[in-house]
Amino acid sequence: MSGHSHWATIKHKKAAVDAKRGKHWSKLAKAIIVAAKHGGGDPDMNLRLRYAIDDAKAAGVPKDNIQRAIKRGTGEAGGAVLEEVTYEGYGSGGVAVLCEVLTDNRNRTASEIRKLFELSNGKLGSTGCVAWMFESKGLFLVPAGGIEEERLLEIALEAGADDVQAAGERFEVTCDPAKYREVLDLLGKAGVQIETSQITRIAKNTVEVTDPEEARKILKFMERLDDHDDVQNVSANFNIPDAVIAQVGEE
Repeated sequence: MSGHSHWATIKHKKAAVDAKRGKHWSKLAKAIIVAAKHGGGDPDMNLRLRYAIDDAKAAGVPKDNIQRAIKRGTGEAGGAVLEEVTYEGYGSGGVAVLCEVLTDNRNRTASEIRKLFELSNGKLGSTGCVAWMFESKGLFLVPAGGIEEERLLEIALEAGADDVQAAGERFEVTCDPAKYREVLDLLGKAGVQIETSQITRIAKNTVEVTDPEEARKILKFMERLDDHDDVQNVSANFNIPDAVIAQVGEE
């Protein structure tokens, strides 16, 4: 299924746990720091910063934390310098995996990410080895029980979205990153409930994983990567049928 982001829907289920641990807040703060570093501390002039702040607010990050992160990014406050790095490779079963990282120690993080790949029978590759399989997209997860698919499709396309796909208990709405803010605003105005929204990497085509044991390995690998403190976003090109998800205990 082209344009599908199965990991995004699975990951959403563990977001509340991440927030309780404080891990999710830390990653959101890092995103604000880097956005402010590259584009300045004014969200009206820095679209990337505005998105990062919106994500932090949606997750309940306190205003003081957000302001501290902005000041750190603009150099008004101290702290280690964060660097953006993308790691690419293959996981179990040849699934393509792309990790977007923010780190203050590239060598340490590279060693740790490589180890996670190896522990999961995967292999870290060279820059560009799988990036061509993905494209940047705005992604919105909408509860399927709150709206009919045809109605959502009508609203989404009118707002400038590219597509709407059913993904188990949710719909995935995707759009060009340049349309992200417009689609987000118009979905909100139409009363559409949005569980999560982000700009992420989505596979152009997906690999069907039907073996429960293989699916279990892949999901465990994705969780390990996502739990790493420096990893901001993980993308992969797998698709696991709902029946298989239920077998491995993710539903």
